[in-house]
Amino acid sequence: MIIVIQCKDKVGLVAAIAGVLAAGEVNIVSMREHVDVAEERFFARLQVQKHVDAEALQQRLAAVLPAGAQVHVNPLPEKKLAVLVTKEYHCLSDILIRNHFKTLGASVECVAGNHAGLEDICRRFEIPFHFVSHEGKTKEAFEEELQACIQQYSFDYIALAKFMRVLSPQFIAAFPGQIINIHHSFLPAFIGANPYKKAFERGVKLIGATAHFVTNDLDEGPIIAQQIIPVSHSYTAADMMRAGKEIETAVFAKALQLVFEDRVFVYKNKTVVFE
Repeated sequence: MIIVIQCKDKVGLVAAIAGVLAAGEVNIVSMREHVDVAEERFFARLQVQKHVDAEALQQRLAAVLPAGAQVHVNPLPEKKLAVLVTKEYHCLSDILIRNHFKTLGASVECVAGNHAGLEDICRRFEIPFHFVSHEGKTKEAFEEELQACIQQYSFDYIALAKFMRVLSPQFIAAFPGQIINIHHSFLPAFIGANPYKKAFERGVKLIGATAHFVTNDLDEGPIIAQQIIPVSHSYTAADMMRAGKEIETAVFAKALQLVFEDRVFVYKNKTVVFE
């Protein structure tokens, strides 16, 4: 069982939390905590051994924490995932393989795409694929159809596995804190389209990838994970793109794992990540 807590900081929080758990004879297996001194904000993730009434434990913990505390007791840590795609397959294929071998930390409920090219690989892994074309439709109509499509399923998060469409504020508002994107550059550098072309033209010596939660600010949502690799003058833009796809796959997998294991806390536009 996983317990995650975010609240205003004050003296004695760890003792208060431990006291509630001890009173219920709940053994703490591990505990990670962090205080953002500037924001006076407390974050904690606990793994406990005994399975108890989650709602009752959540109420007892909330009673000893500052007003407005966010407390979540999660007796079933495996999450459910919807995936949105366009044409690129590298991130989707990695997700499907991990899902098939039960190493994803979540179950993929469906995949939806605005192109039909990735339907075959989904069929091979026996995952429902829905083709929702954007051609000849307004953005609003397309997103309404896409939302109706994925909401046939129950899911905790939406993974944008190279979904190359900018989502509207209305769509994002329907899934607050649930949409995770992989961006093909080391943000905040080279935001928007064609980042490898921009990086090549700039003559950079490092390229990277960034996984982040999606907000209304394009490519500026809270960052979950990032990674970089060195490149040299000998790299063409195509070489950078090939190397970048490998980083994208690795960073996206890492970010999803962290989120699925309840290791990521969001406050304002930043994250606290207990790896």
